[in-house]
Amino acid sequence: MQTAPTLFKPETCVNRQRAAAPFLPMSRKEMKTLGWDSCDIILVTGDAYVDHPSFGMAVIGRMLEAKGFRVGIIAQPEWTSKDAFMKLGKPNLFFGVTAGNMDSMINRYTADRKLRHDDAYTPNNEGGKRPDRAVIVYSQRCKEAYKDVPVVLGGIEASLRRIAHYDYWSDKVRRSVLFDAKAELLIYGNAERPLVEVAHRLSQGEAISELNDVRGTAIIRKEALPGWSGLDSSHLDKPGKIDPIPSPYAEIEESCSTKEAETVDPKEAEQAKPIVVQLEKKRPWENVYINLPAFEQVKVNQVLYAHASRIFHLETNPGCARALAQRHGDRIVWLNPPALPLSTEDMDGVFGLPYQRVPHPSYGKAKIPAYDMIKFSINIMRGCYGGCTFCSITEHEGRIIQSRSEDSIINEIEQIRDQVPGFTGVISDLGGPTANMYRLNCKSPKAEETCRRLSCVYPTICHHMDTDHTPTIDLYRRARKVEGIKKILIASGVRYDLAIEDPRYVKELALHHVGGYLKIAPEHTEEGPLSKMMKPGMGTYHKFKELFDKYSKEAGKKQYLIPYFISAHPGTKDEDMVTLALWLKKNKFRLDQVQNFYPSPLANATTMYHTERNPLHKVSHTSERVSVAKKGRQRRLHKALLRYHDEKNWPIIREGLTNMGLTKLIGGGLHHLVPADSKRGSRGAGNRGYKGAKNSNFAATRFTNKQFKQKR
Repeated sequence: MQTAPTLFKPETCVNRQRAAAPFLPMSRKEMKTLGWDSCDIILVTGDAYVDHPSFGMAVIGRMLEAKGFRVGIIAQPEWTSKDAFMKLGKPNLFFGVTAGNMDSMINRYTADRKLRHDDAYTPNNEGGKRPDRAVIVYSQRCKEAYKDVPVVLGGIEASLRRIAHYDYWSDKVRRSVLFDAKAELLIYGNAERPLVEVAHRLSQGEAISELNDVRGTAIIRKEALPGWSGLDSSHLDKPGKIDPIPSPYAEIEESCSTKEAETVDPKEAEQAKPIVVQLEKKRPWENVYINLPAFEQVKVNQVLYAHASRIFHLETNPGCARALAQRHGDRIVWLNPPALPLSTEDMDGVFGLPYQRVPHPSYGKAKIPAYDMIKFSINIMRGCYGGCTFCSITEHEGRIIQSRSEDSIINEIEQIRDQVPGFTGVISDLGGPTANMYRLNCKSPKAEETCRRLSCVYPTICHHMDTDHTPTIDLYRRARKVEGIKKILIASGVRYDLAIEDPRYVKELALHHVGGYLKIAPEHTEEGPLSKMMKPGMGTYHKFKELFDKYSKEAGKKQYLIPYFISAHPGTKDEDMVTLALWLKKNKFRLDQVQNFYPSPLANATTMYHTERNPLHKVSHTSERVSVAKKGRQRRLHKALLRYHDEKNWPIIREGLTNMGLTKLIGGGLHHLVPADSKRGSRGAGNRGYKGAKNSNFAATRFTNKQFKQKR
C-alpha cells in the first residue's frame, strides 16, 4: 500500500521551541499563563475534556500542539447562544468541531428512542449537557461567533453523516451534515494525518476553499474536481473479485533507428543488450470518482439508497478507493479517498504525546464515568476487518489494522503505574476495537492494497489473513512481567473465530487474563440474522467454548463465558428469537443486559433496516428482501425473548407464541418457555431448570424456521 511520510518529522513543526502545555487551555486565564494572546485552533467538543489518549479531542489537541500550534478547547459549551464559543477569542486558523467520542443522538436516546437521563462523558454523569445533533449546533454557533473563521468537522458523528444517510430518530433520509452545519470541510475517520495537513496548509496561507485534495476529507463543490474522470455507480453494483493487481512498471525495449543500426560495429552489436525502461503505470482507481445517486433520489427510492450504500462500502480501502461524488441540489458532496493508515512509528508517536491522563482540573472532584471506566486500560491497536454490519468501526476507523509497538505499550503501562491516582496494579484492558487483532494483518501487501471485501473473516477467514497470535501472546507475557503489575485483564471483545485458529491464544487468555467471566459476542444462534450480521455460526462459538473450558479446567479455575446477543436485527424473524430463547434456557443463561438493534447512520445493517434490501449483494427491485422488525410491539417481543425468565415479559411472550402457533411452548414443564399463568410466578417454567430443578441438564426443543412452519 502507498506509504505516507511520518507524522513526526521535526521539519513539519511550525514552532519547535513551544513547550507542551500542562493541559490544553480552556480559559483566557490559562492562555495568559502560557503567554498566549490567541489560539491558532480552537476545538469544540461535546465531551468533558479528559487529557487521555482514549478521548478524541485530547489526541487531536496534543497532536496539533506537537506540530507547534496553539490549541484551546471549549468543552460542552452552553449552546443556546454564541457567547460560550467566544470565550477563548477568535482562532487564527479554524474551529475544529466534534460531538465527542459518541454520536450525540445515540448518547441521548435509547434504541427504542427513549430519552436517557445520564451521560458518561459528563462530570457526575449528568445528562443534557450537549445538544441533539451536536455537530450541527456547535458549528452554527461558531459561525455566529466569527463568521469568517472556517469550521472543520470531525469525530464519529460527522464521519457517519458525510453523505446522505438514513436517520433513525426522524425516520427519514437526511442530507450530508456539511450542508446543515454550514462547515467548510469534514474529516472522516481517524483525523491525525488529514488534520495536520489541513492545519499546515492553512498556516502557510492557503484558503480552505483551495483544499481539494486532502485524503480523508469531504467538501462541497459546484462540480466534480478538474482532472478527475467519473464513473456512474450503476456500472459497479455487482460483487466482484479482488481487482487485478496492475504492475506499476512496463518493460519496453528501446531500439535504435534503422540508420543508426546500420552504422553500429558488428562486434558491438553482439555485445549490445536491450535497455529496460521502467515507466510508471497509472493504477485504475487513481483520479477516478464514482457518481452516487443524488440525495433527491435516495431520499425517496429505497433501492437506490441500498445501491448507494453498497458502493460506498466497497470504496473504503485506502489502497484502492475511488473518490465519491453525490449531488445535493445544485452542489456536490465530494469525498476524497480515505486517509492512509498510520504506521507503527506514527501510532507510537500519537500515544506517546504528553497526556496528563486525568480530567482537566476545572472539574474538581467530579466523577466522569467514561474516564473511570478506561483510566487503567490501554489501546494497543486501531481498525477492525470483521465487517459486522451493525458496527460503525469500519466506516470510521477502517479495516486496516494499525498496531503500536510493544515498547510503546509497555511504556504506557509504566506511566499508568507511576502517574494515575488510585492504581492498584490491575490493568483493566489491553485491547481496542477487538482484543485479538493486534498485528494480524494481510500477509499479501498487494492483496491488501486492492481488496474490496467487506470482511476478511466472513463467510470464511481469507487465506491472505494472518491468524498467528504470537505477537499478542508475547505482548501479554511481557506486560505481566512489568514491576508492580498484579493482573492484566482483557475486556475488549474477543473475535473467537480468529482465536480458535491459534489455540495457544485461548490458553494464554484462560490461564492469565480472565477475571472469572469473559464476554464474547455471538450475537445470535440462527443463520438468518447471522448472515445479515456477517457473523460466524454457532459451531465456531462451541469450538471456542470447548477450548476455553478445557484450559480453564487445566488451570484449576472456574471461569465462564458471557455471550452478548442482539434482538430485532434485520433478517431476524419472530421464530428466530424463540429459537434463541430456547438455546439460552437450555444453556442456563439469564441475561441481565440486552440490546435491541440500534440503526446508526451509514452502517450496512441500517441500510437493511431502512430499505428492507440486502446491500451485501447486488441490489435491484427484484433482489432479496430482508425481514425487519420495525414496529414497537415486535421489537419489544424480540427483546423480551432474550429475557424470557423475567415474569414482566411473560404476557407479551405468551401472546407472541400464540400468534406463531407455538402454544406448546407455554406451560409448566421443563421444555416450555413461559408459564401459562403469570400469577404462578416462581412456580412457572421461566424459573425451572435453574435453582431447585432436579435435572439441571434439561433438554430444550430447538426448532428451525422450517420446523416452526410445520408445527403451526
